[in-house]
Amino acid sequence: MRMATWNVNSIRTRVDRVVDWMVREDVDVLAMQEIKCKPEQFPAEAFESQGYELAIHGFDQWNGVAIASRSPIEGVETSFPDMPGFLKGVEGPDQPQEARAIGAVVDGVRLWSLYVPNGRALGDPHYGYKLDWLAALAEYARGETTAHPEVPLALMGDFNIAPFDQDNGDPAVVEGISTHVSPQERQAFFALEAAGVTDVVRPRVPEGYTYWDYKQLRFPRNEGMRIDFILGSEAFAAAVTDASIHRNERKGQAPSDHVPVLAELDLGADDEDMPMIFG
Repeated sequence: MRMATWNVNSIRTRVDRVVDWMVREDVDVLAMQEIKCKPEQFPAEAFESQGYELAIHGFDQWNGVAIASRSPIEGVETSFPDMPGFLKGVEGPDQPQEARAIGAVVDGVRLWSLYVPNGRALGDPHYGYKLDWLAALAEYARGETTAHPEVPLALMGDFNIAPFDQDNGDPAVVEGISTHVSPQERQAFFALEAAGVTDVVRPRVPEGYTYWDYKQLRFPRNEGMRIDFILGSEAFAAAVTDASIHRNERKGQAPSDHVPVLAELDLGADDEDMPMIFG
């Protein structure tokens, strides 16, 4: 199975690029972020004509996540337990949730397409929301990997964090001034790994960025950031046989500012033998 994640930065703008890449790379499952549309606006026909079915979660022209799969998509969820919401100027526990998470079961793998809040600026309410969102995600991951260690679990998406100094080549992003590289955000990322999921791509691709800002010739200068990840449980990581970052998708006409990240898996069992117990 070939599974990938890609912040497509408006699927209606880039549908031809996305579907062409999926077919060319023989991708079985794609987790998408920033689709920027409602389900009824999603260009589904382009995917379906190539044999993909879809699960889509979006409210308007902001955020939005989706999953495309050649195999049946089952058990769809659009939030994980205690996932916080956000509304500017509003405080308290009952804020509306944004379209930042969609989970499903595909061929016995429990996977999530995740668009982690940006944080905007240190001290901004959105920054606190980001940390709270990641803390709830870590609790979910801990619960799932503890209760169902045999189930392959993948958290895939744009995490808006560069965990290590080597993951940040953008001179405008500076620790102590910018989000994405603050100690608190990095600690939140490492808390996910402590909760039972690990970066399955880095051991096979130790260097490389996944995002380059459109401004200031960031891509030609290779001043990018590594902020898109596939984090897998022990059962998922054990099945990974290869991984890649598809840098060339940042080139050409009307690219997203992110590129796809792909993991290849050998699940080692027929579909009917895969565990189907999920919390």
